[in-house]
Amino acid sequence: MSFLPKVSVIVPVHNEDAAVEECITSLLALDYPRENLELLFVDNASTDATADVLARYKDEIRIVREPKRGPAAARNCGLRAAKHGIIAFTDADCVVAKDWLRRLVTPLQDQTVGVVGGRILAKRPCSRIEAFSETLDDHEKAIKRRVPDAITMNWVSPLVVLQEVGFFDECLRRGEDSDLSYRVFLAGYKAAYAPAAIVYHRNPTTLWGLLIEGGHHGFASVRLHKKHVTKYKQLGLRRIYPSDYKALLWQLVALCLGRDRCFALCFLVFNGGKKIGKLLGSIRFACVGL
Repeated sequence: MSFLPKVSVIVPVHNEDAAVEECITSLLALDYPRENLELLFVDNASTDATADVLARYKDEIRIVREPKRGPAAARNCGLRAAKHGIIAFTDADCVVAKDWLRRLVTPLQDQTVGVVGGRILAKRPCSRIEAFSETLDDHEKAIKRRVPDAITMNWVSPLVVLQEVGFFDECLRRGEDSDLSYRVFLAGYKAAYAPAAIVYHRNPTTLWGLLIEGGHHGFASVRLHKKHVTKYKQLGLRRIYPSDYKALLWQLVALCLGRDRCFALCFLVFNGGKKIGKLLGSIRFACVGL
């Protein structure tokens, strides 16, 4: 017999009127029993036509509103409103595969698992720049690190686990999912990867978009490191990784030699932006993270 627990899927939405309808329709097409499924959309102070798009589906989804800006606040609002004991997350700019949720919840049959993450791919069709971001959202690699790093665009957890560790930190505007998955890990739970549970994400389409995304990642990582600096030291996590700079140098050489120039250029742009973000974050938060 299939494992099909009752699940609340929480989707935070801020100014996504161009993307959220496709997300809604993909969730409505899930091959999951409707009586076991709650689709909960959190309008996070949108100022575009997002509210109008959500309202068109008010008979098929639940809509709640969270005026405090930020994905952490929006997801916490959803957690407080959720009716079911299993919580799944995806994002408003994602499209889920038909069997996504069925595949995602399966590892939760092991009660020592606190978070499950699925595979994240670029929305099809995609350019080489968009496809490059699949290397950044490599969920298998992130989850199987010594300290698991789950991504909320494709995540499921028991609600009691999230209640135990205290939900998302609303002081974090980025990296709140890394922070929460880290606290789940510290509480003694395992993270599992479900490769057949697929979501398709709208990735950056330009080099400028990659640069900005890298900057945001780098800046947020310093704040996260400062929050957990003592425990990170105990786990042997560093503030500066020489291997990162070696990888940058290697991709610079590859670019000059004409070896997969698109990948090399995307890598240099994203990680260059990330280093700039880390530098600015080190200054802003008085914590070295380069």
